[in-house]
Amino acid sequence: MQISDLPYPDPGVPDARSGPRFLLWLGRGQLGGQLKSLAWGMLHFSGIAGLPYAVGLGVDAVVARDSGRLLLVGALLVLIGIAIALGDAMLHRTAVTNWITAAARVQQLLARKTAELGSALTRRVAAGEVVAVSTGDVEKIGWFVEAVSRFLAAVFAIVLVCVGLLFYAPELGLVVAIGVPLIALAALPLLPRATQRADIQREKAGKATELASDTVAGLRVLRGIGGEELFLGRYREASQEVRKAAVRSARMWALISAIQVLLPGALLITVVWYGAALVLDGRIAVGELVAAFSAVATMLYPLRHFEEIAMAYSFSRPSAKRAARVLSLTRHEAAELSTGADAPEPPEPPAPGGDLYDPRTGLLAPAGRVTAVVCGDPDLAGRLAERLGGHPADAESAADTDAGPSVLLGGVALDELALDDARRLVLVQDKDPVLLSGTLRDLFDVPASGAVDSADALAAAQCADVLDALLQSAPDGTRDPMDARITERGRSLSGGQRQRLALARSLVTDPEVLVLDEPTSAVDSHTEARIADGIAALRAGRTTVVLASSPLLLDRADRVVLIDGGSVAAVGTHRELLAAEPLYRAVVTRETDEEQRLAALRLTDLEDQLTEIEESA
Repeated sequence: MQISDLPYPDPGVPDARSGPRFLLWLGRGQLGGQLKSLAWGMLHFSGIAGLPYAVGLGVDAVVARDSGRLLLVGALLVLIGIAIALGDAMLHRTAVTNWITAAARVQQLLARKTAELGSALTRRVAAGEVVAVSTGDVEKIGWFVEAVSRFLAAVFAIVLVCVGLLFYAPELGLVVAIGVPLIALAALPLLPRATQRADIQREKAGKATELASDTVAGLRVLRGIGGEELFLGRYREASQEVRKAAVRSARMWALISAIQVLLPGALLITVVWYGAALVLDGRIAVGELVAAFSAVATMLYPLRHFEEIAMAYSFSRPSAKRAARVLSLTRHEAAELSTGADAPEPPEPPAPGGDLYDPRTGLLAPAGRVTAVVCGDPDLAGRLAERLGGHPADAESAADTDAGPSVLLGGVALDELALDDARRLVLVQDKDPVLLSGTLRDLFDVPASGAVDSADALAAAQCADVLDALLQSAPDGTRDPMDARITERGRSLSGGQRQRLALARSLVTDPEVLVLDEPTSAVDSHTEARIADGIAALRAGRTTVVLASSPLLLDRADRVVLIDGGSVAAVGTHRELLAAEPLYRAVVTRETDEEQRLAALRLTDLEDQLTEIEESA
């Protein structure tokens, strides 16, 4: 594949069982590019390997005063020069192509996995690790993939030089044949320690990146509480730890580089000293000595590729391991590591009008009605919202016994459906929705049924003041608020404004089932009441589940479900549960146990007073 052909139509199904297996899968996927790079590399290094012999032949021709032979040697040197130049240019071209295509494949795989997992990704993998994988790790993986072909070409050249010297100058060739493998393998004992230090550096860098991303995301809150300096100090400490780890890692690699310079230099001195003695004894010609000297000198370049491949593998192995860990995640509750095997055929989507049922909690959301869910535990509400969307965030493996059976829509398990079908049928808006940068028109350019237009959704979500604010901050000449731009993550808007825009976006999609997790937690009570009416009107005949504890939302729901201890505790209308369920009343009204006791006493006293009045009358 050429760079112009990117992106891949289909990046494939990776072997994510381990980092080395993932690297092997990438290499197999680019076998054609690797063979091209290897061929050009062999041409380039063969020219380098043949250069010493041509020089030796030229020296022998000069000593013998054979001009005809000298002309032939000159022609040979021209051909070798052409081979070296052409091979070098094409080797660089094909190697960089391998690098970029490998990196592009990994980025496409990561993007596909991110889209598949959605918000569950950052709950199962740290945000800093995701950033590290999608940036620095991708580059390191691509580096190793492209370095393999150049390393193999360098090995071919070294073998060619050693074998050639054994035939051309056996005495010196034997010395070189023994010394070169020792030089190539001399750094092996240092590689585990160098790899360990490199791993420590990357781990610290990932933590620093995660800290930086968390700080930037919460910058507005930090400024509000005056915590910028505290977090700046923490990041400064983290960055200094990264610097120290990088210096320790660089020292080890510098030592390896020094060995790769020192030992070839010692071999070169040995060859010159021993070869000079052989020339004085008349056992070899001067041209043979020059050829051997030139061969050892030129081998310093291909020998560098042994150090490079060691560094590339040491850096790419943990990077590939992290990438494989992310790529092995699945949206299913009984998730197993991806092995590249064909997945079972997903079932057909359920017919419209089916009930939504969660076997784990016993929650039933009848079709076409608004069901409100009250949970005493906010974390449980978030996990339940994820489950109702068919991609729970709390189950990472088949061994997770807390996962429970899948949520059913019309009797069909959501997590067994094709991802596109599951997302078309059920939409989950969590309590902290994200607004991407762009115009308001771009924000509403989402897959939708077409039954709800953006104006109706904005009106139902009470976004009139948001439109005015966006229009006021828009450049001169912007008359339509839909053309106004939203900054990254909507940071120029208040929390309530962002929440209402996200709600309007969810209403526009008009899915068969809409799950809203605290959709009005950041708005005032008057706006909340109007939003509750808007949701009920716009979602009439559609299944809607609202996880909330606001009485204004609960009072407008068709039915209310109280969940306690992970299962359904009571079902009814808001007013029925308020009168009959003390736990529900405590959650909704935020009453403490003491307040409930005092209220019960006041109610008893009031009943006694009414009884006395009736008796006296």
